[in-house]
Amino acid sequence: MRHTIAVIVENKSGVLTRIAGLFSRRSFNIDGLSVGATDNPEYSRMTITVEGDDEVLEQVIKQLSKLINVIRVTELVPAESVERELAVIKVTADKDSRSEIMQIVNIFRAKIIDVSARSMIIEVTGDEEKINAIVQLLRQFGIKEMARTGKVSMIRGARVIKA
Repeated sequence: MRHTIAVIVENKSGVLTRIAGLFSRRSFNIDGLSVGATDNPEYSRMTITVEGDDEVLEQVIKQLSKLINVIRVTELVPAESVERELAVIKVTADKDSRSEIMQIVNIFRAKIIDVSARSMIIEVTGDEEKINAIVQLLRQFGIKEMARTGKVSMIRGARVIKA
């Protein structure tokens, strides 16, 4: 089972290294990791995706909570959260395939952000299923390169995760 965890940390150098080291020492695998500043520049927010059962999740949360620069650790339940990912995909695109690629881009409400003689770069945001679906359709044209951000997630409604 895949779990998403939001971690509010002090915005200091070395914090990411300590968290990655914790996962490594405990043999937990990080499936996805996204880190960025919050509305308060003193803190950063990490969205970590980890695979495992409820026992693994409990251990990850306990171990993260013990780290000195960690302020708050919260599991984000998919039914109660909004999740998004960004992907930038470079596909082979000759004059014969451009119109079909553009149709796919429009259907997925993605954007073409660069065009050259033999390729196009597409930007798409959405949940993991949407990203996987457009990637699958673009494979037939030849994916030259792809970069994905990993998941960012936020609890729906008035509840917030702050330091």
